[in-house]
Amino acid sequence: MEKPKFVYVTYIATTPEKLWEALTSGEFTRQFWWGRRVRAEWKPGGRLEMVQANGELDFSGEILACDPPRRLSYTFDVESLKFKNEDERPLRVTYEMTPVGGNVKLTVTHDELDPQGKVFGGISEGWPTLLSSLKSLLETGAALNYAGTEADVE
Repeated sequence: MEKPKFVYVTYIATTPEKLWEALTSGEFTRQFWWGRRVRAEWKPGGRLEMVQANGELDFSGEILACDPPRRLSYTFDVESLKFKNEDERPLRVTYEMTPVGGNVKLTVTHDELDPQGKVFGGISEGWPTLLSSLKSLLETGAALNYAGTEADVE
């Protein structure tokens, strides 16, 4: 049986270089990823960490592919058992960026999912919210503010 995967496609009025910077810069991720900052060694085999505003590690991974500004892939291991089963193994996230006219087609694939795992439900709601905020930030200069959610973190 094939494992489920989550695929999200959006078009953003930006350049591939600016989108790449938004995905790989801690200052950018803080603005649209609910106060979280990405830290990574951007090369295959490098470590990736997403750190919450309070300094706690949210998730970590290993860089699998790094081809700026076209493709980025890494493993995704949620640190909190609140969001995963104890035996759930790391997942994979892949971003593919394709120029289309004056826009960029962004395809995000989150796969290697455990159909019984807790992460699948969380990412099904989380990715659309997160990517909408990223799109807004790049197109308008302001990320979305979701009152009453962790997106409020300044």
